Amino acid sequence: MNDMVTADVGRICLSRAGRDRGRYFMVTARDGENYVLVADGVVRKLAKPKKKKIKHLKMTPIVLEGIAQKLAEGTKVFDAELRSAIIQTGLIVQKEE
Repeated sequence: MNDMVTADVGRICLSRAGRDRGRYFMVTARDGENYVLVADGVVRKLAKPKKKKIKHLKMTPIVLEGIAQKLAEGTKVFDAELRSAIIQTGLIVQKEE
């Protein structure tokens, strides 16, 4: 499954198909065996995550443990918190104003 890296909650992944191809997301939940829910805090908010097939995602070895733990506990996670965590991974560069 995707280079032997599992689609765990909190894992950063790259979309390989669809109109969001090339964007990095975080897995927010599993939905059955072949699907996950993903959000990035910008285009896809945590309140309305995108349902994607796992085969359309490339999983990275990076896991956002803090956010994954909050989601597991049911604690509120803000979109800005998710956005900044993805930016801090260094996978995407924030545009300078």
